[in-house]
Amino acid sequence: MLKVEGLNVYYGDSQAVRNVSLSLEPEETVAVMGRNGMGKTTLIKALIGVLPARSGTVAIGDQDLTGKRSYERVAKGLAYVPQGRMIFPYLTVEENIITGMENAADERVPDYVYETFPVLLEMRKRRGGNLSGGQQQQLAIARALVANPKVLLLDEPTEGIQPSIIKDIARALNRLKAQLHFSMLVSEQVLSFAMEVADRFLILERGEIAYESRKADIDTARVHAYLTV
Repeated sequence: MLKVEGLNVYYGDSQAVRNVSLSLEPEETVAVMGRNGMGKTTLIKALIGVLPARSGTVAIGDQDLTGKRSYERVAKGLAYVPQGRMIFPYLTVEENIITGMENAADERVPDYVYETFPVLLEMRKRRGGNLSGGQQQQLAIARALVANPKVLLLDEPTEGIQPSIIKDIARALNRLKAQLHFSMLVSEQVLSFAMEVADRFLILERGEIAYESRKADIDTARVHAYLTV
């Protein structure tokens, strides 16, 4: 579903992502983990086209996305939930969701959004900036999914969210993935959340993949070492 080969990304002369190659199967979830500054957010931004890659390729299905702008990548089937949510604070919840529906044939908010996130139905006329962090994260996920993506990219979805809401978001993502048949690539530091949603794990260390494992074979002690050293 998603294939990345030899991706290299720089900030000026400083290399942040080093020759990263990865693949994502249909309806698979891969967690990209690592400490702050190891390249997780840079990788996600390069995949959606916010940051340019100096070399390497990105493809979704048989479509080459290399060199395409962010909106073109969205049109081809990528969706992005950025770190910090980045919802529109002065738009209502419903207006925020509708901004993700530019290419939708039906302008109504899909039923699954409010069924999955009932708090968004209760607050649909409230400004996005008045929601809690957890509610804003649910809104950001909903806004991304109404574009009907093939691949959902999530950057640090648990950041600043209380543990009970983190569990709710994990359950909601798993349910939505099964219902809507998309794949997910999740940048994350919280291993408990990653274990709830991911089928496979990649650890970034100084911009390189240092460890890779399927969920059934994961060495949690080794992963904890990478996250805490």
